Amino acid sequence: MKRVMAGVFAAAVSFVPSFAYAQNPMMNAVKAQHDMAKGVLLKTAEKIPDNLYAWQPTPEVRTFAQLIGHVADASSMICGTAAGEKPAQMSAEKTMTTKAQLTKALADALAYCDKVIAGMDDTKGMETTKFFAGGMSTRAMVVAFNTTHNYEHYGNLVTYMRLNKIVPPSSEGQ
Repeated sequence: MKRVMAGVFAAAVSFVPSFAYAQNPMMNAVKAQHDMAKGVLLKTAEKIPDNLYAWQPTPEVRTFAQLIGHVADASSMICGTAAGEKPAQMSAEKTMTTKAQLTKALADALAYCDKVIAGMDDTKGMETTKFFAGGMSTRAMVVAFNTTHNYEHYGNLVTYMRLNKIVPPSSEGQ
């Protein structure tokens, strides 16, 4: 009898993660996309050598440092909008120049987004909020917009890395 009960308990426990995931499929998908973008961005910020943070391909475009700072600033602001909060302005793009400063700012901003996403189930994600890009939007869409924005600038960073003979994190091992 003990073996049967242990087997039933083990089977029940094995279904808990999939059941928990099924409870909030939309926000779990949003989180998965955010986590992928976060991973490559943080690896990129670490991988770029200190001396290249001031590099830019042409005078008209942002430096590595400005791109990392822009992603940090925008992530903080956009995730704050999704949460209905106004986070402190970092101004990383305009005020920070070192790898150490910018890597920390990026990590802090993305950790703030982690916190916002973790506090949002599908019901909360479907609530509407005012958003600068398109008027009213669902909170989930605002977070998804942030991920899209992050990937857009990761694409810029990939080009910058390739121009400097650096293999981007998403291409490592290929």
